[in-house]
Amino acid sequence: MIKSNVNLDFDREDRLGFKEVVFAERKSVETLRYIINQYQKKNSNVLLTHLQAEKYEAIKDDFSSFFYDEVSQVGIVGEGGPINEVPLVAILSAGTSDESVVNETYYTLQFMGVPCHRIQDIGVAGLDRFTKQLDVIRQFKVVIVVAGFEGALASVAGGMLSQPVIAVPTSVGYGVAAGGMAALNAMLASCANGITVVNIDNGYGAAMAAKRIIQTFEK
Repeated sequence: MIKSNVNLDFDREDRLGFKEVVFAERKSVETLRYIINQYQKKNSNVLLTHLQAEKYEAIKDDFSSFFYDEVSQVGIVGEGGPINEVPLVAILSAGTSDESVVNETYYTLQFMGVPCHRIQDIGVAGLDRFTKQLDVIRQFKVVIVVAGFEGALASVAGGMLSQPVIAVPTSVGYGVAAGGMAALNAMLASCANGITVVNIDNGYGAAMAAKRIIQTFEK
């Protein structure tokens, strides 16, 4: 069977250095099953983001190796990347409510072959939690900062750390936090020099920005 609405990019890894990733949220179970099968025919693993739990339950038994993280709704069919290598990327989060985005970032990097480490719940409401981790954080090549509410942790990290800092606003917060718009605008308006900002809740995008930076180091 050939699905006319699917055009897979098998050449992306040769062209860009990383594989295509499947955004599963709006895809049917039938389409997801077809896509995964096409990658398996090429002996290639597959990363799926925004894979709802009911879709995972519907297809999990069709494939022998299927990891699923229900917090981030990330699925990986096949091997997911290095686990025991020295981490190159630190993923910081302001609070435990940001965990879904943290996990999406983490599993994307693992899938892409970039070892990483999560340091969570170190937001500015208790700034000493962040400062106590500075010596550890400074050992990484790239830092990703995940924060909701006013997103202040990204500015603090940008003012204290010399590495590339990638900021991810999350849709966490009351009222005028506006589903992540307050954090996004604060990160974009940060006076800390050179922060890179991705879209709201876009842990995948932050991971891919870090992947591109790490690839440059490797070259």
